[in-house]
Amino acid sequence: MRMIGVISDTHGLLREEALDALRGSDLILHAGDVGDLSIIRRLSEIAPVRAVCGNTDGGKTAAALPETDVVDLTSPTGGPSTEGRGPLAYVMHGHKELDLDPVASGFRVVVQGHSHEPAIDERAGVLYFNPGSAGPRRFDLPVTVGRLTVNGMEVLPEIVDLLPD
Repeated sequence: MRMIGVISDTHGLLREEALDALRGSDLILHAGDVGDLSIIRRLSEIAPVRAVCGNTDGGKTAAALPETDVVDLTSPTGGPSTEGRGPLAYVMHGHKELDLDPVASGFRVVVQGHSHEPAIDERAGVLYFNPGSAGPRRFDLPVTVGRLTVNGMEVLPEIVDLLPD
């Protein structure tokens, strides 16, 4: 069993509560609007990180990150696994339309951020997962991260509220 930490929309702010919630992760996915590459460096002190560029990322951050990523959730680094393929996640920020059919492409999970609203939805066997925003609070939306527990091909999602009322 593996735990995948999922974070998005940090916008340059990495809260201690987010770090605490992600400790114990085997891999961390950042779904964009990172804000600064120092965020990725700090997350990588916990676990390997796979991150994509968001619509507010610019300069060095935008140059260093892809727009989308394909992640094997059973691989130690998220890259191709030497032990066979586990469930695949398609990671994107979400400010652009999904550019593929996740079912036909063999994805079990689509991870995206952008809206700042945490969401869990399953359609046609694909889990659509938005961890919400872990950065500056926006409107009345919660400050959250996510976790994906991977057991074989099964993926169980969880939203973690960082600042409960």
